[in-house]
Amino acid sequence: MPYLNIAIDGPAGAGKSTIAKAIARELGILYLDTGAMYRALALGALRAGIDPNDVARVLPLLETTDIFARCIDGVQHTYLNGEDVSDLIRTPEISKGASDISVFPAVRIKLADTQRKVAQGNDVVMDGREIGTYVIPQTPNKFYVTASVEERARRRLAELRARGQYQDVTLEAMQSEITARDHTDSTREFAPLMQAPDAILIDTTDMDIPTAVQAVLAQLKR
Repeated sequence: MPYLNIAIDGPAGAGKSTIAKAIARELGILYLDTGAMYRALALGALRAGIDPNDVARVLPLLETTDIFARCIDGVQHTYLNGEDVSDLIRTPEISKGASDISVFPAVRIKLADTQRKVAQGNDVVMDGREIGTYVIPQTPNKFYVTASVEERARRRLAELRARGQYQDVTLEAMQSEITARDHTDSTREFAPLMQAPDAILIDTTDMDIPTAVQAVLAQLKR
């Protein structure tokens, strides 16, 4: 029997990770935060004194960097060369580094291969930017979760402030940051952010998380 693979794509701040985690809990299956892998690689680059935009130095790093994820008590832990960096990768600097480093095709190929191996051996829900279009396009369970730029900026700012970050950043500045991230993700040459033709659109602008989760669950193909 084939494994249940659920692909949830969408832009930053749309709620796709929260929805994906809730679906995984509801179904009792693995959740894989693919974006955490890019964040871990960005952390590895910065620790090595490498600008995540410097392709000539990033590419050799791929050969010496080991990134993997493990679920512990229902929570994903992301490892960089054997070190649990789950808490270290949730900063604005790492977020930007992940966006920068993810534009390189070799980076996406390497990490997508790791993600596919997880999907081939597990019932799993993955969220990211190109899960349904590139990582596991064969799954019939594809969803594109989005929301207005204003709402996504409000959510992201509230999330970061709750962690003690971005206390002096205005909503307008966060909207500009979100818009720039959208542009980077959707215009990169290789595996850009886009809605797969057969993906079901879930707009969460005026939708709470439980409603969004039920909207996905109602459309699942077993």
